[in-house]
Amino acid sequence: MNVLDKNLQVASDTETPVASARIRQGKLVSSVITLAHGGGGKAMRDLIDDVFIDAFSNSSLNTLEDQARFQLSDLAQYGDRLAMTTDSYVIDPIFFPGGDIGKLAICGTVNDLAVGGAKPLYLTCAMIIEEGMQVSTLRQIVQSMADTAKAAGVLIVTGDTKVVERGSCDKIFINTAGIGVINKDYQLGVHKAQAHDRILVNGYLGDHGAAILNARGDMHLSSPIESDCAPLHELIAVLLKAAPNTRFIRDATRGGIASVLNEIADASKCGIEILETETPIRNEVKGFCEILGLDPLYLANEGKLVAVVPEAETAAALAAMRAHPLGRDAADIGCVLEDGRAGRVHMQTSFGGKRIVDMLVGEQLPRIC
Repeated sequence: MNVLDKNLQVASDTETPVASARIRQGKLVSSVITLAHGGGGKAMRDLIDDVFIDAFSNSSLNTLEDQARFQLSDLAQYGDRLAMTTDSYVIDPIFFPGGDIGKLAICGTVNDLAVGGAKPLYLTCAMIIEEGMQVSTLRQIVQSMADTAKAAGVLIVTGDTKVVERGSCDKIFINTAGIGVINKDYQLGVHKAQAHDRILVNGYLGDHGAAILNARGDMHLSSPIESDCAPLHELIAVLLKAAPNTRFIRDATRGGIASVLNEIADASKCGIEILETETPIRNEVKGFCEILGLDPLYLANEGKLVAVVPEAETAAALAAMRAHPLGRDAADIGCVLEDGRAGRVHMQTSFGGKRIVDMLVGEQLPRIC
């Protein structure tokens, strides 16, 4: 039985006769990753045993089959639809204030499931590692993934490792896929926004993008900015319980909230207005953007969501989010317009004027996640 969720059996006893025991006990000797660690032989087995299995150990993973196996009845207890997502992470630098590429990979995949109303359950992990990476660095990333997955209540159940020659990738690239189950009561969709719906966010925007750019050493701020990287599934569950008719939720990653709002306006054939005075952005991030000529509305977030909620459920939604640690600074930043131009997003500025908030053109900050 899965220790993270006693109601969920990962695989049947007939499929996992060594359910919680490690099959092999390989020990990694080298202090750096070599091409042999991706070659399929003993060096690779030792790497998998000593680094990955040791950190991610669970009854489904430990069988070391080419696939993870689940009982459909165990999945069905959570809902009537399966949700699946995948994402790749190529962030530079791989360690940054507030997180690292491993934490980011878990949070990003958990959030991509949760914003659709799904309960995240299982993740995969595939790594492309550059020859010469320190094993200690890899262990740190893997342990960060294990800790974040445990905190999020998900299992890493299968994976893959490849090693490429020096210069063929930048240290490490990670791909994760996730599986979750959606409760039958939730019918979220980007096309469902209606006139008078409110636009909610769960806190300060742009922290991740600013933190990554600052971590690259281009700026030396006296007040360091930390990434907001966090798993949002519990916050989203709280939100949906308080506002069960929520139309749509999306985590505002690359392209920031500006891109999310434009996607809503386009899919729902509606206009959207947000208020600059109500949009939470830290003064440090505003100053950072002013210096570099960036717009904080387009900065990436890794722990912020945008929700479209019926007007009648707005107060309950805000109260519920503000009672959660990841939503204490939640705000109502605008609304869906009754007579707005379809597909158009604009901001009411603090000076009383209006400006168009268009879709991001090109790449504002490359390799941000």
